Amino acid sequence: MPKPINSTQPPLKFIPQRFNPFILQIFRWLLPIVLRFRTKPWLPAGIVQIEGKNVETLAKLYQQFQAGKIRFLIAFRHPEVEDPLCMLYLISYILPKVARQHHIKLQQRTHSYFLYDRGMTVWAGDWLGWLFSKVGGVPIRRGRRLDRQAIQTARELFSDGDMAIAIAPEGGNNGHSEIVSPLEPGVAQLGFWCVEDLQKAHRSETVVIVPIGIKYSYVEPPWSKLHGLLTKLEADSGLEPFDKSATHKQPEIYYQRLCRLGEYFITEMEEFYRRFHHQDIPKTISIDESASPNQILIARLHRLMDKALHVAEAYFGVQAHGNFIDRCRRLEEAGWNYIYRDDIADINALSPFKRGLADWIASEADLKMQHMRIVESFVAVSANYIQEKPTAERLAETALLMFDLLSRIQESTLPGRPRLGLRKAMITVGEPISVTEIWEKCQGNRAASRQAVTALTKDLQTALETIIKDN
Repeated sequence: MPKPINSTQPPLKFIPQRFNPFILQIFRWLLPIVLRFRTKPWLPAGIVQIEGKNVETLAKLYQQFQAGKIRFLIAFRHPEVEDPLCMLYLISYILPKVARQHHIKLQQRTHSYFLYDRGMTVWAGDWLGWLFSKVGGVPIRRGRRLDRQAIQTARELFSDGDMAIAIAPEGGNNGHSEIVSPLEPGVAQLGFWCVEDLQKAHRSETVVIVPIGIKYSYVEPPWSKLHGLLTKLEADSGLEPFDKSATHKQPEIYYQRLCRLGEYFITEMEEFYRRFHHQDIPKTISIDESASPNQILIARLHRLMDKALHVAEAYFGVQAHGNFIDRCRRLEEAGWNYIYRDDIADINALSPFKRGLADWIASEADLKMQHMRIVESFVAVSANYIQEKPTAERLAETALLMFDLLSRIQESTLPGRPRLGLRKAMITVGEPISVTEIWEKCQGNRAASRQAVTALTKDLQTALETIIKDN
């Protein structure tokens, strides 16, 4: 995660993709090591096993792609920062092996271009942008209403590139392996644009989108380390230590501890926003009388998230519109516009006075964005996620989100998350969705086309949710 920004920065320029097969091959050789060991706080760690399911479907799509019969987009789930590397492992190691087992001949390398959040280079450093450009990455500014250069590049690669293209339609990771965040419509729109571009060029390829689910689990339930993490969170919060005589391997005990921490954090943050940011947060909340204590707690959390975003929106002059994710995206872009100044031709040419003002604006914008960052971590938290399946994985996911909250508040930078245990990933390839067939039903009708984008996005959402549910 980034250090605090105390001075104005040059504009975030577009990083053109300059694919280099040699760099990709080196990265592939290093990939198992990167997945296994933590080297930097923002890099993944502890993935010791990756399995693929229904990978034969993906192999056949690559075969058809190489034969010039289809153009296809990989729409993959994005619960964790490890996802892109796991996808690279799937395409680099598992896919060729499955293709050989099923006698599916592939003429060339299996790889894909991909879209990534331009902000990743802010958190990790410029080296990541260089690496991504060499392995086929295209950066996109998530909060921009229309990132023309990124969208045009992705559109051209989809219709004319020599590889498939991969995109995470959720737009960002939500920290939950078994909850799919609302999808953004960009993937569906790119699909329809690709069909239109092929039609204009009098090309006959079929355009398809293949949904892919990623689900993580621990090799062994990390009860001991989870207990240690919760103990630290309780100590940092000033709460009394939990009864040590309780059996720590009982999920109910961990659930009770998480609820106690959640109640404490929400109460403290409500008072923080009530007192110091002048937000109207009543002591009670209007909700159905039959609601459970957990439902009441989640209702309070969502109310608190709304107030936190209001604080940042008021500062940046941004309208509150859409769901929490939409609002976070707009605030991120607004903050970047205050920090990475497109309107300043040469920062070093500013007078000391103007430079001081610009630095002040950047520093304050970075601080105000922290309200949004806290909300961003909890957009997928629900009332029954743990209750319906109190697994070590779900308990750990929630505990780690709480760790993120405390880290943001306690420290100027967010340290690497604690490593609870070795993990494995299951990657499941879903059934392809034909964009061409949908497009043919609504071509020439603009209203129908807009409805088709919405419908395709919904179909993709359902497909990803079904994949996660069935695995």
